[in-house]
Order: sequence, then C-alpha cells, then structure tokens
Amino acid sequence: MRTTNNGSTKKKSSLLASNPVMRRLDKVNEYADDNAATFGGITGKTIYFLLFSVVGIFLQLILAKTLAGGQLVNFNIKGFEVSLYMYEIFALLGATILAIIFQLLAFFARGTTPVTGALYCVTQGYFISFLVFKVLRGFEYLGALALLITMLIVVVMAVLYSTGIIRVTKKFRMVMLTLFITVIAVSLFTFIGSFIPFTQPMIAALRQNFVLSIVFGVIFIIIAALFLICDFNTIDHVVNDRLPKKYEWQAAFGLSFTVLWLYLKVLDLIITIAGHNKN
Repeated sequence: MRTTNNGSTKKKSSLLASNPVMRRLDKVNEYADDNAATFGGITGKTIYFLLFSVVGIFLQLILAKTLAGGQLVNFNIKGFEVSLYMYEIFALLGATILAIIFQLLAFFARGTTPVTGALYCVTQGYFISFLVFKVLRGFEYLGALALLITMLIVVVMAVLYSTGIIRVTKKFRMVMLTLFITVIAVSLFTFIGSFIPFTQPMIAALRQNFVLSIVFGVIFIIIAALFLICDFNTIDHVVNDRLPKKYEWQAAFGLSFTVLWLYLKVLDLIITIAGHNKN
C-alpha cells in the first residue's frame, strides 16, 4: 500500500497491471506544488507521439522507391502475395531492431522519452505503412477501417473506465494475468515447436487454421483493450496525485504504446480475415 497526497491509500500495481512504462509511474511518489502534470498536458504529448507514427508511414512510402533494387523475393503473408526487394527486407529488419532499442530506452531512461519515444513511434508507423501499402495493396482502405475500429475501442474503454463500469481491481488484474500468460505460453510453444522436426507439421497446421487465427487475434485485441483501462488508471494517479510535469512524457508514451499495439493487432486480424476471404 502507499499513501496518496489526499491521505487515502492506494495499492501498488501488480506485474501486469499495465505496460512497463505505466508500471514504473505507479511506483512514483513525488509531489509537485507547482507545475504538476495535467490531463491536457498528457493528451497533447500523446498526440505528439502518435503524429510521429504518421511520419513513419510517409518514411516507408518514400523509402519504398529508394529501396526498389536488388533481388526480388516473394512471400505469402496471410493469403496476400507480397514481393519485396532485399533492401526492403533489410530495412524491415533494421526497423525491428531500432524499435526494440528505442522502446527499451523510452521505458528505462526517462530523460530520453521525448526523443526515443518519438523514434519508436516512427518505427511503428513504418510497420503500419508496410502492412497497409505493401501487404494490403489494392485493399488499402482496410487500414482506415482498422483505424476506425481502434478509435472506437479507445473511446469505449475510456467511457467504461470513466463511468466506473470497469474498475482496476484485483479480479480485473487476474483476468489480465490469465489471458496474458495463456497467449505467451501458446506463442512460445508455436515458436519453439516450429524448429523441432517432430512438431513442425502440427505447428504449420495450427498456423494455417483460420478459426484459431481469429480466436488468438481477438484475444490479443482484448488484452490490448484491458491495458488501456490500466493506462487510464495510471494517468489518473499521475494527475490526481500531482506528480511533476516531467512525468507527462512517460504517461503519454505509455498510452501511445498501447494504442499503437492495439491498432497493429486490429490490423493483423483484418488482414487475416481479408486474406482468407480473398482466397
């Protein structure tokens, strides 16, 4: 337990109460008489981060012309035939490595969050652009559909949280824990099993199973939505307990991280369904 500035007590978050950024904020007990964090400040900084994902989208579109060279490799991604030049593949691998680096720096080096968080969002925009304009070529409107669904989920979760219909309780966290552990366990099993000759046929069959792909896609979206609820709860702590304004950056990046994760999961589910219907 910890004591807040209004004299009430507040339980510390569990391991999976929210994403890593928000968990660290839950442990902060600093207090600012002046220049404290505000909802408006966090909202503005969240928009700042999300705009950098738009930068990443345009970056991918610009680089696609520059990287059009070298050997051409064909892939089948969830039912869509995709042709990529080797330079494009290297660029995707580089973006993946940079995403991990920037994510870790933004999580653990608070002073770098305004920059590293923005750069992380650029990498996510790069992935989004690849999926929408490369994988979904001819069906780009599905990217806009995914955006509308993501926005709807964010609004619904905000309403459910603000009205108290969903509360961040011990039972709520246990549901998150169960879902999260189940998905991680299955993901590890499929990843490791894909390298074992004895289990490779079974793993291949599971990955090609449309129904299972939909089920796991929906579960991932549910988990991301639940993380939103916990992010809102942590933002309440940052503002209502009058944490210094510098913590707005961490709160905003944490929320942006979850929103982008949610969008990518929604987009992935739409790609799975569209690819199945297409074939």
